[in-house]
Amino acid sequence: MELILKKNVDKLGYKDDIVEVKPGYALNFLIPQGYGIIANPSAKKAHQEVLRQRSHKEEKIKEEAQEVANKIEGITIKIGAKVGENGRIFGSVNTVQLSEALKAKDIDVDRKSLKIKDEPIKEVGTYNAAANLHKDVSAEFQFEVTGE
Repeated sequence: MELILKKNVDKLGYKDDIVEVKPGYALNFLIPQGYGIIANPSAKKAHQEVLRQRSHKEEKIKEEAQEVANKIEGITIKIGAKVGENGRIFGSVNTVQLSEALKAKDIDVDRKSLKIKDEPIKEVGTYNAAANLHKDVSAEFQFEVTGE
């Protein structure tokens, strides 16, 4: 079954992609949750028109995402956490804390576009994360968890 995605879906596709999925996945999850619509001929035609009109804006958005990626690339962020004995932290470090640390450095990245490589982070150390800023633009950076 073909669907036109209305939102980014992990391991499936990005917004406005036309993807092939099993009918049960489409009818029971993707469509009711608002992640996609059925790609019938009239929907495909409307979709093509929207993409054609949006192509000019898309280039500008991609350039802005590339600028943010250039800022993030190679940066190291420090995140403080309460540490108990043996270097283990209370709770874990998540994408919300990464997003706030990036905002402190004047880099605005949505927490939903951040992925931590070695989740969950429960110890002090240096870890890697990735920011998926656009369909074609992503950046990797390191963050260091330190004890407070």
